[in-house]
Amino acid sequence: MRIDVLSLFPNMFSGPLHDSIVGKALERDQLTLEVTDFRQYSTNKHGNVDDYPFGGGAGMLLQAQPLFDAFAATQKTASEAGIPSGRVILMNPAGVPFTQRVAEDFSREDHLTFICGHYEGYDERIRTLVTDEVSMGDYVLTGGELPAMVMIDAITRLLPGVLGNEASAPGDSFSTGLLEYPQYTRPAEFRGMKVPDVLISGDHQKIDDWREAQSLKRTLERRPDLLDKLQLTAKQQHLLRDIQLELDENAD
Repeated sequence: MRIDVLSLFPNMFSGPLHDSIVGKALERDQLTLEVTDFRQYSTNKHGNVDDYPFGGGAGMLLQAQPLFDAFAATQKTASEAGIPSGRVILMNPAGVPFTQRVAEDFSREDHLTFICGHYEGYDERIRTLVTDEVSMGDYVLTGGELPAMVMIDAITRLLPGVLGNEASAPGDSFSTGLLEYPQYTRPAEFRGMKVPDVLISGDHQKIDDWREAQSLKRTLERRPDLLDKLQLTAKQQHLLRDIQLELDENAD
């Protein structure tokens, strides 16, 4: 996969995304990451990339020209490398919420371009370049760089061969629609806290059943809204009823 980022602060990407899993993906050429400072494409003699909005109002808007020219340059470079133009993602608090499903969708692309805004907003014409507008949540940050880094991390770990254990990503929280079950490692007892007996029983069916029940329980306790979006199997519905009864009894 190739990822292009258009940003006024390219140095923000030089550290965090070159460590850990993303860094290894870059080293192995499983990912190509290019960060372009679109200020370099400003035709203004002072290098300005923003201006006051027509009609008045607070703040400054990013101008279309620097972003259009920077975008054209990155797409040309990608095309020369045989990589087709792909999805173009605008970091925007008004966009669709970023979820694991969105990350999975993006991870199937060959080329992604992130546009990181700053200041008060964008000249509306910049949106003609965009295929997707994505938000990290109901809050406002100073720029799109941090959300872009979060998204790149979430997407990269889903690329084939990036994780050492290919079973890791499908079992993550939200990948199944449920929160992940509790997990334990050695020692079997630590400061009086013991690993559940079922996990050291060697009975894989019982372990799978326990994990499924624990995922349902954790989701019910912490994110019950997720259950409304799922089509539960008959087995899961039965488990959920038992879990709800247990929670009700413990609450009395």
